[in-house]
Amino acid sequence: MTPAHEGGVERATGPLFVGVGARRGAGVEEVVSLIARTLAEAGRGTGCVVAVVALATADVKADEAGLVAAAGRLGVPLLAYGAGELAAVPVPRPSAAVLAAVGTPGVAEAAALLAAGPGGVLVVGKRKSARVTCAIAGPGPLSSPSPLPGPG
Repeated sequence: MTPAHEGGVERATGPLFVGVGARRGAGVEEVVSLIARTLAEAGRGTGCVVAVVALATADVKADEAGLVAAAGRLGVPLLAYGAGELAAVPVPRPSAAVLAAVGTPGVAEAAALLAAGPGGVLVVGKRKSARVTCAIAGPGPLSSPSPLPGPG
C-alpha cells in the first residue's frame, strides 16, 4: 500500500478488505453501519480514495442475509473461507467463544487477512457492534526490486 500523509497521520491508499462475522439474523443496516464507523475511525471514510474491494467471512456465515445484502449494497463480492483456513491465520485477539461456535479463534481479522493475500496487514483490528464484528486489512507493502549491481 502506498502511504499518504494527512494531518500528520500516515494512511494507506490502496484496496481494503473487510472481514466480517455476525450472529444469526444480524441485519444489513448493522453490518454496513459498523463497517462505515470502522472506516471513519481509521480516517478512511467515504471521501477517501481507498476502496473496499471485498467482504470476507467464514463459510458457515456466507449465507447470512445481512452479510450478503451488505456486500450487495457495497457492490463487492462476499468471499468465504473454511474454519481450517481461518484458524491457520494468527490473530491478535482470539476468542474462545468464536472458536466454540465456528471452529476458529477469529473470523473478522483472519478473513480480512486472507482476502488481502500473502503479506496482508491489519489496518484496523476487530471492532464490534451488538451482533457484528469487522476488521480491515490491506495488501502488504510492495517489495522493491533489488538494485542492479554497479560496475565494479
